[in-house]
Amino acid sequence: DETKRIVTDLTASVEYVVRFVIRLAPIGVFGLVAEVVATTGLAGMMSYVRLLAVLIGCMIFIALIVNPLLVFLYTHKNPYPLVWACLRESGVTAFFTRSSAANIPVNMNLCRKLGLDEKLYSLSIPIGATINMGGAAVTITVLTLSAAYTLGVQVTALLLSVVAAVCACGASGVPGGSLLLIPLACGLFGIDQNVAMQVVAVGFVIGVLQDSAETALNSSTDVVFTAAAFEHHRRKSQSHV
Repeated sequence: DETKRIVTDLTASVEYVVRFVIRLAPIGVFGLVAEVVATTGLAGMMSYVRLLAVLIGCMIFIALIVNPLLVFLYTHKNPYPLVWACLRESGVTAFFTRSSAANIPVNMNLCRKLGLDEKLYSLSIPIGATINMGGAAVTITVLTLSAAYTLGVQVTALLLSVVAAVCACGASGVPGGSLLLIPLACGLFGIDQNVAMQVVAVGFVIGVLQDSAETALNSSTDVVFTAAAFEHHRRKSQSHV
């Protein structure tokens, strides 16, 4: 019990520091945006719009193509009714709350409505809210690739994807938490930390829509994969019988 309390206190301390840093971010973002607008005009903002379009496009691809394909491989059923239900009831709520942790009760209730085993979703949903971060992995990958492309650095996309997936598992459960892991991914490919922090600043500029879409993907996928695992287990049990 004492060890658990110490770990909990350390976790709260780290989260407090992260929240404090994120509170200071709008000041830096305002300066960056003001400089861009002053030097290049509003046309300079189009680069941010294009980057945001790539990020959200990748997340939509994962939500509507990759996730349904994985569900189909495990359940051998049409995955889209389940995917649409999760996006509608979990993804929309997560989009506006921007917090996977805050969306846990919504996901638990959705699992009950889907008739899933409580022993399964009472474990997978809370754990998924902290380590199932597909949207965060997309953000880290795309922004790191943009930095590498700008500097002409050669990057192995597959290796970067693996690194981003592992990094995303440690993303802090606060708005913008995944952005703070970009310097780690950039550092693995020799990208200067000053450049990496500029990429983080760009992420904060587009952070409202980016983080909302990221959280919607993360949270809805928790229920999608929980339901797929339940259906796969149920099919195997029936086949044995």
